[in-house]
Amino acid sequence: MKNSLHERRQERGWSQQRLADELGVSRQTVISIERGRFDPSLPLAFRLAAVFGCRIDDLFDPQGESLQPG
Repeated sequence: MKNSLHERRQERGWSQQRLADELGVSRQTVISIERGRFDPSLPLAFRLAAVFGCRIDDLFDPQGESLQPG
């Protein structure tokens, strides 16, 4: 699933490890989500949205279209 995590993370100047620490997951999990190889669980998706101060559907696009932060 396409997502805007990489862009949003970079806007904050955060490393993948920093985001992983904020979420309580491994860095590998962040990498896999950013690359679209892993779809997060609903609780993790809610934590991601809370960290970035947005809605889940602002982060993820199940249709596969690229999302721009905004």
